[in-house]
Amino acid sequence: MNFWGFINLKFLLDVLFAAGFGLLLFSRVKEQRTLWLLRGYLFLVSFAWFIQRYAYLPLTTKLIDAVVLACSLSLAILWQGELRRLMELLGTGRLTVLLGNPPKEFRATSTTVNQLVDAAGKLSQNRKGALIVVDLGSDLRPEDFLYSGINIEAQLSTDLLINLFATDTPLHDGAVLVKGNKIISAGVILPLSRQGISRYGTRHLAALGITERFDRCICIVVSEETGTLSLANQGKLERPITSSRLQELLIKLVGNQKPLGNPKSSANKSTLSQNINTNDNITIENDSNKSN
Repeated sequence: MNFWGFINLKFLLDVLFAAGFGLLLFSRVKEQRTLWLLRGYLFLVSFAWFIQRYAYLPLTTKLIDAVVLACSLSLAILWQGELRRLMELLGTGRLTVLLGNPPKEFRATSTTVNQLVDAAGKLSQNRKGALIVVDLGSDLRPEDFLYSGINIEAQLSTDLLINLFATDTPLHDGAVLVKGNKIISAGVILPLSRQGISRYGTRHLAALGITERFDRCICIVVSEETGTLSLANQGKLERPITSSRLQELLIKLVGNQKPLGNPKSSANKSTLSQNINTNDNITIENDSNKSN
């Protein structure tokens, strides 16, 4: 292979790798305004590269480099949470999470959804605070939490969830981590979010904090003061919601849910609906109230 052939191959690989990296970034960005910022930034970088490679314009090159540097610093401040999460995933070697390929064992089932909704509805009726983290593919590990809690490794059930959040137990103030159809740990202390500090209580800030860092996990929150149900997903909190609305959101977020077609499953679903009907009418809270 001659020198020019090597240069052309190197150029082709450079373009392919850059295009692949850009497509990966675009596939991971879901918010429209963030996508616009990313497009503008990548356009500036591409333009700067084109000027440096094909045109001898020293002053223009300096100006574009200065603009790219200023934009890089601005985006580093604006996206500090996302960049921190990226470095954490790279440092822990979780490339499958980074590439958006969640392992199948983290997929919940229809039974899992019904048990979570049933437990949340009963905890809400009794005004017992709860925080349930459902891992749908983020591969959450002990180092992702401020305190990893107590290892449970038990089959998920409504009664066990309710008992873990009983006020006379030492684990009720922490979160419960659920993966698939298993309860992994309890008493987990989550990192808090910095948004809405004056508006939300500790449980809601913890739910926002973990879902900001990991977009393939969701968090169910039950307020101890009012019994209000909430659901955090990708750093956003939907509240207040009814038990039926919670079930709809869980089925939508979990994905690949199959309807319960056999009579036994239908009977279980009817029983669940009767249990949570009394929780469907939830008074909307005043935004100035804090919910723990």
